[in-house]
Amino acid sequence: MPLRFVLCLLLLVLGCSSTRPSDEAVPSWVGAMATVQEARLPAQARETLELIDVGGPFPYARDGAAFGNRERLLPAHERGYYHEYTVPTPGSRDRGARRLVTGRNDEIYYTDDHYNSFRAVLR
Repeated sequence: MPLRFVLCLLLLVLGCSSTRPSDEAVPSWVGAMATVQEARLPAQARETLELIDVGGPFPYARDGAAFGNRERLLPAHERGYYHEYTVPTPGSRDRGARRLVTGRNDEIYYTDDHYNSFRAVLR
C-alpha cells in the first residue's frame, strides 16, 4: 500500500469527530438525548434565547406558558417545571412548529417539528 494512501486513510479516520461533544462537556440532564450547540440553532432560536435570558419582552402571548410534556419526550417532572417559547418561522402565518422549552434547572430543549422530537441545547 502506498504511504500516501495510508496517510489519507489515517487523516480520514482521525480527522472525523462526533457531532456530540465529549461527555465531560455534556451536562448530566442531557442523558442520551440528541444535542445541538446554541451556535448551530437558527438565528430566530438564538434571538429567542436572548429574550429568555433577559426575561422578555416576548412577541407571543403564549411565550413563557407552562409546557405539559404530554408527549413524554422530556424527563418527567411536575407541572410547571417546563416553559415553552415560540421560535418564529419565516413565512409562517401562525406561530409555526419551532419552540424552545426550558426547565427549572437551566435545561433548554429545541424542537422544530412541534414537539415530535427534541434536542438538548448546549451553551
